[in-house]
Amino acid sequence: MLYETPALEPADKAVLEEIEQMRRDLKYRLAETHRWDGQLRRQLQARAIQGSNSIEGYRASVEDIESIMEGEEPLETSAPVAQEIAGYQQALTYIQLLSRAAAFRYDVGLLNALNFMMIGHHRDKTPGVTRPGGIYVRNSATGEVVYEGPDADQVPGLMDRLAEWLNGGDLDAPSYVRGAMAHFNLVAIHPWRDGNGRMSRALQTLVLGRDQILTPEFCSIEEWLGLGENTIDYYRALREVQQGSWRPHGETLSWVRFCLRAHHMQAQRVRRRLAEAGEIWMLLEEQVDADGLNSRTVSALYEVFVNRRLRRSRYQGDEGLSQGQAARDLRELAAKGWLRPYGETKGRFYAPGPRMERIKADFAGRVTPLRDPYR
Repeated sequence: MLYETPALEPADKAVLEEIEQMRRDLKYRLAETHRWDGQLRRQLQARAIQGSNSIEGYRASVEDIESIMEGEEPLETSAPVAQEIAGYQQALTYIQLLSRAAAFRYDVGLLNALNFMMIGHHRDKTPGVTRPGGIYVRNSATGEVVYEGPDADQVPGLMDRLAEWLNGGDLDAPSYVRGAMAHFNLVAIHPWRDGNGRMSRALQTLVLGRDQILTPEFCSIEEWLGLGENTIDYYRALREVQQGSWRPHGETLSWVRFCLRAHHMQAQRVRRRLAEAGEIWMLLEEQVDADGLNSRTVSALYEVFVNRRLRRSRYQGDEGLSQGQAARDLRELAAKGWLRPYGETKGRFYAPGPRMERIKADFAGRVTPLRDPYR
């Protein structure tokens, strides 16, 4: 028996309708291609990876995560953390492919394979294989046990039941609700020795991707869950329903409500980013034209606007340039005050120069607070 999908109340249905409206709006905007789409998608994927891994204590900057995604050495992130990031990125990339696969079915083998992709570098934790014994989740600050997973001999049957439910259970429930319950049941089963939280969040993203809600980078709540106080709220929402141990029941509305709020808040963030992307790109195009710069340099300026820094190899790859062309463009941007270079050779990167800092400050002053849909 698994935790049951709850019936929604009128307030939840109203929030769900607002999420759907934002989804339809995003889908409409994404139907028309723009030059900034690729960079925006990459940034969203990097932020999802950052959020899910930061919850587990593996912290890396968005810029370093984008470097890892491109197969480059990160500038600041340690090798052990970079391994965690690379493993998660590999699993998330596969989830993106599975979201569009014509032939697809959930099974325990798939979930084990995704776990192996995430933590395969920890061979001592038997990645991709269900745990042989009990498992306990502890409060990292106090060492207190806050959750005990079901007995190991129950895990195979529970995983079979979860796969069965994923394929055919509660199909009339909204996708956001099914994704939330997939997340909760997997993290409550805690089937592996490591990677259970990241796997559960990734499974929620896969459920939404399979239901064609949006591409994974636009529907994931992993970024939202990894933001400061939201992580504390996330653990609190899990513990409220789990009550310390595996005890399936139908009192899961508070968890689903937490996830619906997260989807709403994250959708607001994505909608704002999408609107800003076009405005920023056109503003930078005007500035580049006025300065007599090559129009391709807009992509370099946009990257520095949305992130803290840019490496020459990133710009070179985005624009399909030679090393010499990319280096010359970046030197010219630095000479005109758009960029500020730091470091040498492989460690060199470009941060916002004084002219870019003024534009960033102007946009930062315009940001309006997000709206909690349940208030």
